[in-house]
Amino acid sequence: MPWAKNNGFYILILHMEKETTITIGKLGTIPFPPGTYCYVGRAKTCLRQRIARHSRKTKSLRWHIDHLLPHVEIQSVFLLPLDSATECALARHLTEKGGTPYPTRFGASDCRCPGHLIHLPIHHSHQILSNLTKAAIPPRLTGNPPGYKQN
Repeated sequence: MPWAKNNGFYILILHMEKETTITIGKLGTIPFPPGTYCYVGRAKTCLRQRIARHSRKTKSLRWHIDHLLPHVEIQSVFLLPLDSATECALARHLTEKGGTPYPTRFGASDCRCPGHLIHLPIHHSHQILSNLTKAAIPPRLTGNPPGYKQN
């Protein structure tokens, strides 16, 4: 289990209440529409510490996600073992289910994929998150996405 080994992939389920314009490092100043976002990340080591860092309100701005987190609520965190996929494959999976990489290249400065932050359309976010939980990405660390039901 990723949590026990303290490494793995994670997906942060984020909620942005209203449109917010944010300056994200070299990506520039970007308007973010309201809704649900999924951020796909990886921790080769120190997974627990990475999730704790993402949860802190005060921190240095090191990664793209650090600029976004003060403007959103973390609703859930899903974990996967390192050998299960890649960050790019997980982001692509969410895109194939109806999400959109937004903004382009967010969280993807060390790869060539469109991005690791996926904006979910409001009218499909519940369905996409429900399918994500059915795909058994255990364990979740905090909360549940809307409509989650334990089997």
